[in-house]
Amino acid sequence: MESPLYGLVNFVKQVFQLDKDWLSRITMAMIVLSLIWGMLGVIDAMMARLQEAVWGVSSSFILTSPEYYGSITLHGVRDLFGFAVQLEVAIFVFLSLRILRLEPRAKWFLNLAFVIFNISFMLLEGPIVLYPTFNDNYFSAGSWYYLAPLGLPNYSQYVLSPLWYVGMELLDIGTYMFVIWLIYHFYLASKQTKEKLPIFAVYALVTALMIALGWSGEAAANTWDLLAMVGLTRMDVIANQIAFWILGHSIVYIVWMPAIASMYYLIPLLANRPLYSDRMARIAALMYLIFSNNVPIHHLYMVNFPVSVKIMQEVLTYTVVIPSMLTFFNLWATVKGASVKLNLISLWISISFAGAIAAGVTGIANGDIAFDSIIHNTMWIPGHFHAMIFFSIVPAGFATLYYLVPMLTGRMWYSKSLGWLHMVGYMIGTTMVVFGFDDLGLGGLVRRAEVFPRIPTYVTPELIASLGAAIADAATLVWLGNLVLTLLKGRTANLEGVSLGEVVTGVAMQLEPPHGSDLSLPIMSSLRGVKAVKKLVRL
Repeated sequence: MESPLYGLVNFVKQVFQLDKDWLSRITMAMIVLSLIWGMLGVIDAMMARLQEAVWGVSSSFILTSPEYYGSITLHGVRDLFGFAVQLEVAIFVFLSLRILRLEPRAKWFLNLAFVIFNISFMLLEGPIVLYPTFNDNYFSAGSWYYLAPLGLPNYSQYVLSPLWYVGMELLDIGTYMFVIWLIYHFYLASKQTKEKLPIFAVYALVTALMIALGWSGEAAANTWDLLAMVGLTRMDVIANQIAFWILGHSIVYIVWMPAIASMYYLIPLLANRPLYSDRMARIAALMYLIFSNNVPIHHLYMVNFPVSVKIMQEVLTYTVVIPSMLTFFNLWATVKGASVKLNLISLWISISFAGAIAAGVTGIANGDIAFDSIIHNTMWIPGHFHAMIFFSIVPAGFATLYYLVPMLTGRMWYSKSLGWLHMVGYMIGTTMVVFGFDDLGLGGLVRRAEVFPRIPTYVTPELIASLGAAIADAATLVWLGNLVLTLLKGRTANLEGVSLGEVVTGVAMQLEPPHGSDLSLPIMSSLRGVKAVKKLVRL
């Protein structure tokens, strides 16, 4: 009989793939840590949802105000940075090197970046103490950079610990190390061959460059905060806000680029057709790089800027739509008239495609100065970016993880039924969240409103959003359980000598609807997966 210690060691070995090559190990470590920060961020979000729902039905609270605002801040930094950015870097690192057939160099540099990046979130959490109170909740409640100068000496009654700003500085350093490592390997690829980069690698490179450019404002704002904290410089609040919001908008495209890269890779593969226009895809990538970092002020329309500056930002906001239109047309033209049996990979990437269009429409509305005067700083804004995250970014992530996990672990998914249950629950729950947020915003409720009038206009959508969050969270736990079971009990797959395309098509065949349902997606063509399945799975 195996001892509990042996079982624990084996579990850790399977989770972090310690018996695999370095690239698999570092990729899996980044994925695992991203999921940990992601789940903690989901708990943070659920605490904020519960606070508002309980107030709505009982005029009471379950958290203190610092705990409520701390949950909102930690939800943002954990899910947006610790989860989304780290996961996309992991995906780009692994798949780009596989596609380009590159051997990893400077392994120590990426290892160090991984350590620095993840340590930063431990500092952002704040000190955990038992006396005089359990936790210093003001630590994470007082600082989110568009609220500067909260937390700074001589600017705010409550002064934050320097550890918060040190944590953000380490986050910046780790992020820049990630992208430097990626860009260096694209440089190596360019030296090895004169061929064009594949489209997936193009978007990986563009994302790395977007991070380098977009993060510059946040890094400047945080360094400025540190210098102001120790009295070496004074704080200009408006300039600090503008610097921070260079990242505030570009982060939306930074975390969406992996979704676009996944669409460009998976849709032609699943449709068994070449991309309609390779050139159009490359032009779109260049336009995303140029325009995504140029619209920070459209989040600050209500600030007293010259009207000409605001109109310029409005026009630049609309220009970002152009590469998206090119992308949607290109992918639509690629699969027009095709058909494919439904599976979790094709369904998730189709949801990502349609969800980007649906969520993007609300983003175009946000860029309009007149409409912004109505919904500025209301719950409509979280409704928009949560729609983009829930309906496009995360679905593309699931589409990728469904074939990446077997590729990394050599195990097929434990249960496709759990996968389908997760998908249905996730989509129902997230739709309720977005509907509730949008309804609150159109009703005029401001963001982060811990207290609001207890009238049906606000209480009903608050309850809808909170119930939806609970459903989506429960569904995500189903997926996480399926992942753990896959690592421990999934069927062994022989991936040696199997191409990336064969892995995708093989796994897709294993993830068709339960009970032999004969469903199809009219926008894609048949999978070439039967042979791939036989090649992958050891019976």
